Amino acid sequence: MRRLLSLAGAAAAAVAAGSAMAADAAPALNSGDTAWMLTSTVLVILMVIPGLALFYGGLVRSKNMLSVLAQVFVIFSLITVLWAVYGYSLAFAGEGNFFGGFDKAFLAGIKPDTLSTALATIPEFVFVSFQSTFAAITVALIVGAFAERIKFSAVLLFSVLWFTFSYIPMAHMVWGGGLLAKDGALDFAGGTVVHINAAVAGLVGSYMVGKRIGFGREALAPHSLTLTMVGASLLWVGWFGFNAGSAGAANGIAGLAFINTILATGAAAMGWIAAEALHKGKASMLGAASGAVAGLVCITPAAGLVGPMGSIIMGVIAGPLCLWGVSGLKRMLKADDTCDVFGVHGVGGILGAILTGVFCASSLGGVEPEGYNMVHQVWVQVKSVLMTLAWSGVVAAVSFAICKYTIGLRVSEEAEREGLDISTHGEVAYSR
Repeated sequence: MRRLLSLAGAAAAAVAAGSAMAADAAPALNSGDTAWMLTSTVLVILMVIPGLALFYGGLVRSKNMLSVLAQVFVIFSLITVLWAVYGYSLAFAGEGNFFGGFDKAFLAGIKPDTLSTALATIPEFVFVSFQSTFAAITVALIVGAFAERIKFSAVLLFSVLWFTFSYIPMAHMVWGGGLLAKDGALDFAGGTVVHINAAVAGLVGSYMVGKRIGFGREALAPHSLTLTMVGASLLWVGWFGFNAGSAGAANGIAGLAFINTILATGAAAMGWIAAEALHKGKASMLGAASGAVAGLVCITPAAGLVGPMGSIIMGVIAGPLCLWGVSGLKRMLKADDTCDVFGVHGVGGILGAILTGVFCASSLGGVEPEGYNMVHQVWVQVKSVLMTLAWSGVVAAVSFAICKYTIGLRVSEEAEREGLDISTHGEVAYSR
């Protein structure tokens, strides 16, 4: 009898444990996760306005400073609205290979107590907000490639077209369960979706808009490396929301992404200025800031997947390689990429996406996916890079062509010489 009672007690305990596990598994709001994701969203906004705006603004001439600030600010405003209208639904609702569906267009069906289907411990409105900042910064990154000579109206029209037909499908393919996700591509926080995607569009734009007047003949030096340094610093701070926030919760993976964002960035900054000192004899502030951004870009796809030592190695490689991207490669491409969007975000993003497949190995301190094989994973990563290059390149070319043959791409020579601050916006960044 005692044995039967014991067995009955064990069974009851097992049922109770099973019920507790089921309760734990059921979606439930977690205030800590929600607070972290709200904070991360604010940090990513800090990356865009003012971070990216000041970083790019310092790199252009003073007569074009305000135009860059306006482009970044207005793009952020435009894309966040479009994200709510149809972008979120097409990226994260539905099961197509390239696009989702319109089930959540205009955020239909989402209420304050609706939990995210992607991140089950936070409200869906928080997830929508977080992802809207990713969409906005991706489009804003592009403008640095053709700053100082493009029409403001062309920037806006291009932004709508490229966002709709490049950013949304790439986000769905990688993060929304689409083609690349099904293939097993790893992209923790946006190596392909954000950086390579934007960099290719920027490179195409620099060709199609054309070179600045005097490019290669006149000095077109940055007007304020002080503001560029401030912008880079804000980017680094905001990037903790970008990378650690992509864990989707206040947990150990967020902590891993956080420390990797410190280490890879520092290593890349040191790698850049070391290579610069060896090549030019001096280490520059611009080099340190650019190296830091290169490290941030490189670690983005790997932030929650590689170990700290792997992140340092990735940063050490990214610094010198992106230095070559803004010098040797830029000369080879013969592109007037004003703020070196492709040299940093393209080269760094490609490097990071591919090395994610290497350093995510548990033997190297990473967090490898189930059934991981390094050779296979690297090949999957290479395919995702190639897909992004092709997709973004084609969409960008078509989008710029539409702008060119409808409203025109470039300001007049007179307006360019006067500066876009006055000729486009009727204002100046600095009093004269």
